[in-house]
Amino acid sequence: MRDDFIATVTDGSPGTAMMAFSRRLDPAQIEAVVDFIIATFIQERRANTRYHIPENGWVDHQRYRDAYPFALGEIPLDTPDDRLTPAQRRGKALFMESCVTCHDRARVEDEGVLWEPRAVSFPRGGYSHRLRGRPDASSGATPFARHDRPPRVAGLTPLERQGEALFQNNCAFCHAADGTGRNWIGSFLEPRPRDLTAPDFIATMTRQRLARVIRDGLPGTTMPAWRQVLDAQEIDALVAYVFRVFFRQAENSEE
Repeated sequence: MRDDFIATVTDGSPGTAMMAFSRRLDPAQIEAVVDFIIATFIQERRANTRYHIPENGWVDHQRYRDAYPFALGEIPLDTPDDRLTPAQRRGKALFMESCVTCHDRARVEDEGVLWEPRAVSFPRGGYSHRLRGRPDASSGATPFARHDRPPRVAGLTPLERQGEALFQNNCAFCHAADGTGRNWIGSFLEPRPRDLTAPDFIATMTRQRLARVIRDGLPGTTMPAWRQVLDAQEIDALVAYVFRVFFRQAENSEE
């Protein structure tokens, strides 16, 4: 068990929010963290590590006992009611009422459709129902939707096609599908994501500099480092796509 914990803290757990700490902690520090977790949470089960206590608002937590199998993943949440005992049905209803906010769906048999992080609708712009006469909904339509439409560019090379997929699946979340950063999510970030189509930005950017920004990020901004997510070839593909589609020029001056 200890070795498994050390491996997880060191390398992270793919597909979860558990990141790798190998670049932040040295091996001795990782072992110290793991030993603390094992001793405190597993072996001693110290009272101050428990969350479901009266001080946190959980008076008589035992009344939720029927929901425990769902919170612990012992019974899939999507188990049909006709396959559950009366107590399990009560526990399922209790889980959905009280536990699901923190425990999410715990475990299910059918994963269903993966969550799509791209918005499908947006708030209106300047629409107001208080206008005199018949309100004009069209003139107050959302200003965001048009920025989440990917540009259609013919004749992309295989490298640029790869960059297109990488950009639209990763970078468009903040920079918008059209590269302007004027999408719904981008409007919440401070500072705002870079407008990749802005002439002043294009005039000073080179392929090497753009690759470095993607790789290392920009401290003090909302631009993270992607070096742990994308390899060098994928970053090159992104750079090729951005230069071809957003910069609208084949080459830029080199540093």
